[in-house]
Amino acid sequence: MHRSDLLAKAPSLAAGMAGADHSQGDQLVQTRHRAALVASWDIVPGSTVLELGCGQGDMTAVLAEAVGPEGHVVAIDVADPSYGSPATLGESADRLAAGPLGPRIDFRFGTDVLDPSVDFADNTFDHVVLAHCSWYFASLGQLRDTLTRVRQWARQLWFTEWDLTPSSGDQLAHLLSVLIQGQIEAAGSHGQGNVRTPFSREELLRLLPETGWAAEGSRPVDTEGLQDGDWEVAACLDLAGSEEHLASLPEPVRRLVLSQADVLRAVAVPGGNRPLAAYAVTAR
Repeated sequence: MHRSDLLAKAPSLAAGMAGADHSQGDQLVQTRHRAALVASWDIVPGSTVLELGCGQGDMTAVLAEAVGPEGHVVAIDVADPSYGSPATLGESADRLAAGPLGPRIDFRFGTDVLDPSVDFADNTFDHVVLAHCSWYFASLGQLRDTLTRVRQWARQLWFTEWDLTPSSGDQLAHLLSVLIQGQIEAAGSHGQGNVRTPFSREELLRLLPETGWAAEGSRPVDTEGLQDGDWEVAACLDLAGSEEHLASLPEPVRRLVLSQADVLRAVAVPGGNRPLAAYAVTAR
């Protein structure tokens, strides 16, 4: 599918998502971002795709549109269908399943690909996709094992994540909110947020050879207009204000987190924190 064709489909794809019931504007921005990503990838009609960390299906819907009626997307997430807000994973999947893209999608929630019972034949999929989901892994070791596990199932990897290197000062609030959440997780206070194990693009490129994947290219991804900077700042300040989560931290770490939260409040802009850029890596 041509880039322009997929981007033109973004409004109708966004309208078919459960998230549009809560904020049509936010859903459209998120869908357009993912449509631009997939339009830049070599996913042709009739392709089979394994998507890891599908969440509410923002990327799933775009992938299902790209593969066409003869293609298929297996969308996997370790979370339970009741997880997620403002629409749960299950609600979002039900909405997509009831629409025209439904026959192209196989949602599998509560599924860990590291479980030996989860298996596919070699090269079942043309592509495996991880888009803005890898920071949710509990550790880099878990991500490494997952990439190793899926290597035999798919021919090509498309990987996208936020880039920890800011390009301007107005991205510092997003960066700081990510690093604080990562520190809280690393110190042993585990939450349910989007950020558990933040890592750099360079760290991913060092990791890939250990998993059997050979990187073919890496490029920056425009994230202008996405709301994730504001979302992560809010999530971080909520977390830093939770005595329940901070109580289990070693005292030096707790003090460091509280001081960094003070800095975050000072540099954050209500409703206007520019998001970090992202990157895309292709591997075979």
